[in-house]
Amino acid sequence: MQVETHLPFGKVDPGIRQTEKPVDMTRVHHDAELVERLGLDGLVLTETKEDPFVVMAMAATTTDRIDLTTAVAIAFPRSPTVTAMTAWTLQRASRGRFRLGLGTQVKGHIERRYGVPWSAPGPWLEDYIGAVKAVWTCWQNRTPLDYHSDHYNLTLMNPLFDPGPIDYPLPPIHLAAVNAHMARLSGRHADGVRPHPICTRRYISEILKPAVAQGAAETGRDANAIEMVASPLIVTARTDAELAQKVGTVRSRISFYASTRTYRAVFDLHGWGDIGEHLSLLSRQQRWDEMEHHVTEEMVHEIAVVAPYDTIADAVATRYEGLCDRIEFSIPVENPDDEILLAEMVSEIQSR
Repeated sequence: MQVETHLPFGKVDPGIRQTEKPVDMTRVHHDAELVERLGLDGLVLTETKEDPFVVMAMAATTTDRIDLTTAVAIAFPRSPTVTAMTAWTLQRASRGRFRLGLGTQVKGHIERRYGVPWSAPGPWLEDYIGAVKAVWTCWQNRTPLDYHSDHYNLTLMNPLFDPGPIDYPLPPIHLAAVNAHMARLSGRHADGVRPHPICTRRYISEILKPAVAQGAAETGRDANAIEMVASPLIVTARTDAELAQKVGTVRSRISFYASTRTYRAVFDLHGWGDIGEHLSLLSRQQRWDEMEHHVTEEMVHEIAVVAPYDTIADAVATRYEGLCDRIEFSIPVENPDDEILLAEMVSEIQSR
C-alpha cells in the first residue's frame, strides 16, 4: 500500500488532518523535501486556502521521486483548457509525477463563491474530463482540436498556444467521490477515485467499489487499474490521555458532515440517518456547540481511525488493506525523533 501525506505538513496540532490552517508558503520546499526523505510516496493538497497548482509547482522543483496531486482542485470555475494547460506544465515540471485530482463542490459554493452558473455535476464533470483529454490529445498527438459536448465546444488551437508533446504519460486524473454516481464516473473516465474522508470501509466496499466497477464495465476498462485512494480522518496522539482529548475534535467534524445532505448516504448505510436529520436541524438553528454530543462512539470509530502512535500505523493498514491502493497519512513532525517515528510508520503501512 502506497502512502501519501497532506499539506500543511509539519508543525500541526496532533490528531486529525489539519486543513483549516493555511499552508506556510515559505516552508513548501522544505516540507516537500522532507516528505520525500521520509520515504512517503506522494504529497497532496486540497484547494481550500491556497491554489494547489501553485503549491505543487513549488514542490515539483525540489523533489525527484514523490507523486504530486491536487486532491482536489475544483473543476467547474476553471476552463477545461486552462486546467489542461496547468496540468501539462506541472507534468513537465515534475518529470511525469503530477496527478490531476478534481472535485465538483456543491451548488452554493459554485454559484455564490465562484460566481459560476450551476448545472448537474455528473454530466458536467463528464464533459469537463472529455474536454481536458481532448486538449491533451491535440497537443500530444498533433491532431486538430474538435471536441463537442453539452457544456463545451472546443475547435481552436493556434500554434502560439500549443505547447506540443511531452516526454511523459498524460497526467492521471483522479476524482473526488462521495456518492455512487461520481464513483461510477470515475470508473468510466478516471484513473483514480478519492473517497471523501467521511466514507467508511463498509461504504467504500459496498457502494463505491461496485460503482467504479460498473462504470469501468460500461467503457470496457479494467476496474482493477483504477486506484482507490483513502483519505481517512486519523485521530492519534502519543498517549491515551492525549488521544481522548483529540476525539472531541473529530466528533465536531463528523457532526458537520452528518448535518450536510451531500454526505447523508454514508450515514444512511450505517443506520444513522435519524441522527443526521437531527444534526441538520441543529445546524439550521446554528446550535453548533450541541452537535458533537450527538455523534456516538460507534460513529467515531467507524468513520475515523483512532489509535495512539504505537498502533496507529497498524490500525490504518488494517482498515484499508485489500480495499485501497493508496492512503493519506501524517503525524506532526517537529524534531528529528518525530521524523524517525513517521518514517517507521510509513514503512509499516507500505509493507502491507
